[in-house]
Amino acid sequence: MSSENRNVLTGIIVKLIGGIYFVDASDAVYECSARGSFRKKGLSPCCGDRVNIETLTDSRGIITEILPRKNEIIRPPLANLDNLAFVSSTCEPPPNLLLLDKFIAVASFKGITPVIVFTKTDKQPADSLCEIYQKSGIEVYAVNSADKSGAVSLRRRFANGLTAFTGNTGVGKTTLLNNMFPELEEKTAQISRKLGRGKHTTRHVSLYKLQEGGFIADTPGFSSFDTMQYGVILKDELAGCFKEFGPFLGKCRFVNCSHTKEVGCSVIEALKEGKIQPTRHQSYVEMYNEAKSIPEWQYRSRKK
Repeated sequence: MSSENRNVLTGIIVKLIGGIYFVDASDAVYECSARGSFRKKGLSPCCGDRVNIETLTDSRGIITEILPRKNEIIRPPLANLDNLAFVSSTCEPPPNLLLLDKFIAVASFKGITPVIVFTKTDKQPADSLCEIYQKSGIEVYAVNSADKSGAVSLRRRFANGLTAFTGNTGVGKTTLLNNMFPELEEKTAQISRKLGRGKHTTRHVSLYKLQEGGFIADTPGFSSFDTMQYGVILKDELAGCFKEFGPFLGKCRFVNCSHTKEVGCSVIEALKEGKIQPTRHQSYVEMYNEAKSIPEWQYRSRKK
């Protein structure tokens, strides 16, 4: 392809291996390198980035521009997420609500829609768990891991946009994804056979394009979710990451109210009136106390 025939296309990075970026653009996938100027500017393209590429051939190109990100997470590196789906089992292992609430807060802080999926409802009902989060204004689903029918509505929910799934080992995340996206399992298996290693030893983030539109992130090490790697939430910003606190913020007796134990706190009054779920407020208090102990260097890094 001559320089006169080169095109500039806009696409999304769907895979990164060894410095080669695979960009889905104009119904094709291009193997691209990135301009050295990105490194000089401290920029690093990652999966989910919307980019402009200049085509070199029918299958190769070069990334010329990284378009502005609406959000990003560091580990695994992903950009422009629309949804983070947190998979938690009702039993075996039992749900860790504090960890779940930390996930939700970080997603909200990053401008990513949190979605909760409770699995193994055939072994333990999820009614009480669903009630906590539904009353907190958070989208929640409950599925029977042994029955694929529950996966249909979830697939429709994630048909568009970019979605990543996370969940601790043993919660049934793999079964859920396989039930929702059989083609995802097949693609992963094909790559595993080609690379000669098991499908659970993925070392790279990959985005899989769905027939209905949208992308699903297949991510290595996502179960070892460390909220501090996703963003430092300062104590004064934390309340805004709890959606159900919204109507009561700014109505406390004291301007600098921490919403943990103060007299005249509108959030605590709402808790007493049943407008805020006790487990959610407990999580908030623990997270607030953790945020108070964030080292100064992490405050400085947030400001950069």
